[in-house]
Amino acid sequence: MEKKRTTIVLFSGDYDKAMAAYIIANGAAAYDHEVTIFHTFWGLNALRKDETIPLKKGFMEKMFGKMMPRGADKMGLSKMNFSGFGPKMIKNVMKKHNAMTLPQLIEMAEEQEVKLVACTMTMDLLGLQKEELLNNIEYAGVAAYLADAEEGNVNLFI
Repeated sequence: MEKKRTTIVLFSGDYDKAMAAYIIANGAAAYDHEVTIFHTFWGLNALRKDETIPLKKGFMEKMFGKMMPRGADKMGLSKMNFSGFGPKMIKNVMKKHNAMTLPQLIEMAEEQEVKLVACTMTMDLLGLQKEELLNNIEYAGVAAYLADAEEGNVNLFI
């Protein structure tokens, strides 16, 4: 029997939306789906390393780097962000309910061999370099995503 495939485009840079994408991805992987998450535009922030990586960049690339959250745990909420208090509140509630954090969900996805893909065109536009992103991810353009999505049983845009 052929494996089912799930593809997710993670466009959003919101913590809660990225969490939803990773919860669905991990659930699909647990149901033996081949899963791809294609991170583009603000969704790339989920793949950023927490630490500053010293790299040569132009002015605009440096500005984007400073304005975007550095890593999954620094992403804001889509609603009720309240200048950063919203994420602290939701993380506190999650801790009380023993819910996994976004970084933990990303780690679980890696363990379940979910294919994490960074959009190379967006990386160029935002001035992100491979050294700034997590290890063990793939780099591809929209054609590679479409090839996966074409065979997908479930295709989501988050």
